[in-house]
Amino acid sequence: SLASCESCMMLDTMEELLKLPGVGRKTANLILGDVYHTPGVVVADTHCIRISGRVGLTDSTNQVIVERELDKLIPKDRQTDFCHRLVLFGRETCSARSPQCDSCCLNDLCPKVGVKTTKP
Repeated sequence: SLASCESCMMLDTMEELLKLPGVGRKTANLILGDVYHTPGVVVADTHCIRISGRVGLTDSTNQVIVERELDKLIPKDRQTDFCHRLVLFGRETCSARSPQCDSCCLNDLCPKVGVKTTKP
């Protein structure tokens, strides 16, 4: 109904979105960034945590800590786009099981280059 749609539009803060069943920080940050254009770092995504660690942006694997650390590093107006790009990069180039280090555009920056990142 129209009333329920209008009430959904009132859910424009992290706190309000997290009250919804099944909505965690990842989904809330995605909604805030993509729908409301509110800056936020979507770190609950495995790609974001893994790649942030691999390239030395963070030492933690705790999503809240990584979110806070990246929030300090990434300009607010670029946070949503940054996270979307990390996901695509993680799927296409820097995957968990078989990273494409030889063809990676971050070879010069990545401290993991030359380190065996896959199982034998």
